Amino acid sequence: MKTLVVAILGMICQLALAESVQVKYHGAVSLDAFTCADVSDNSDVSRICYDKAERYMVIRLKTTYYHYCEIDAGTVQGLQNAQSKRDFFESRIRGSGKDGPFDCRTKPIPSKYRR
Repeated sequence: MKTLVVAILGMICQLALAESVQVKYHGAVSLDAFTCADVSDNSDVSRICYDKAERYMVIRLKTTYYHYCEIDAGTVQGLQNAQSKRDFFESRIRGSGKDGPFDCRTKPIPSKYRR
């Protein structure tokens, strides 16, 4: 009985620590499977989170989170290493217009993140 109580308390604590963010135009996304990095340079790109297995990125621009689908690890690495993250983001990820190469409105959202 004591082991069961300890196991249940451990699961509750783990759930309490799980981070979830509100993604614009989508809703809540749990970041449990993501690797996240805060950006500390003078950019409005302030956080980059990536789920490599699902090829799914959540990015915070100023205070708002957005998501990008079918994005490869090399592109995310390029963003993380870019001198100007905003310029890299605008030219390589967002692309021209609202239908960029990784836009989740034109690419499927991974099934585990669909609402």
